[in-house]
Amino acid sequence: MVSSVMLVLLLTRFPTSDLQARWPEWSGTSWFWLVAAVAASFIAFGLAALRWLEVCRTLGNDLKFSTVFGYFLAGQFVGNFLPTTVGGDILRVSRLGAEIRDHSSAFASVVIERLTGWLVLPVITIFALVIQPSLATSRAGVVALLGASGTLLLLLVLILMAQHQRLGGRIRGNNSLSNSLAAVHRGLISYRNVPTSMLRLLAVAFAFQLCLITAVICIANSIGIDVELLTWIAFVPMVFIAQVLPVAIGGIGVREAALVLFLNSSGVSSGQSVVLGLAIYAVTLVASLAGAVPFVVGGGPSDMEEPP
Repeated sequence: MVSSVMLVLLLTRFPTSDLQARWPEWSGTSWFWLVAAVAASFIAFGLAALRWLEVCRTLGNDLKFSTVFGYFLAGQFVGNFLPTTVGGDILRVSRLGAEIRDHSSAFASVVIERLTGWLVLPVITIFALVIQPSLATSRAGVVALLGASGTLLLLLVLILMAQHQRLGGRIRGNNSLSNSLAAVHRGLISYRNVPTSMLRLLAVAFAFQLCLITAVICIANSIGIDVELLTWIAFVPMVFIAQVLPVAIGGIGVREAALVLFLNSSGVSSGQSVVLGLAIYAVTLVASLAGAVPFVVGGGPSDMEEPP
């Protein structure tokens, strides 16, 4: 419902002819950029799986990359057909928990892996705005700066609380939920004791997000949107944050609205932004189709166990 309402509101803000004019006349170059976008997205999936694997190993679960990659692809496939990416994360916790016979540790690995992703996004935005201060003077820049600063502050507070001995350390494993939260606390403590592991994890997280930003730039090139590189680096991370809010299917509507907000000051029309958002979703779905096979064949009786 939210996705439909958001799209209707966006589409009624400008003439239909504007939207029709923004659909590109496909050429060999356009298809090249779209293929490049799918390839960049798939490479990003591999980096995300590597990031998750790094967390698993730090938590004491030595797994093969192929196993973790299969679980990640299956979760990615599910996550694009349910509100936000929670459905995919539940699947990942369920399958990894069945593999290592410890759903609490599986839950902690997914939470910590997600936290690093959210941590680097606002940092990328702030970095771009610092490099090119003129971007921060526009309405989009102010919103991006406030959003990035607020997100970063909130995440740092949550991480500090979760790993603090007098806060997160007070959680005791009396049930599945408290067991899982206690596992998150222990996992963060592990990273505090081994800072090199955290640096390695953050490096992979940055590479993952930069691959996704590259995919967006490739899609924009395929439909004739020409914007400066730092504009993409500053605003696309905030679009990524907005589209995972649990209010829409696959971020539809929310992503397009965010693109309209952040790209309007760069001379990109609302019609172009909507087409770009829908194209991003389409490319994500195409790349996520690789998870259909591991989703179907990767589970078993133990996969039906209820995750924490």
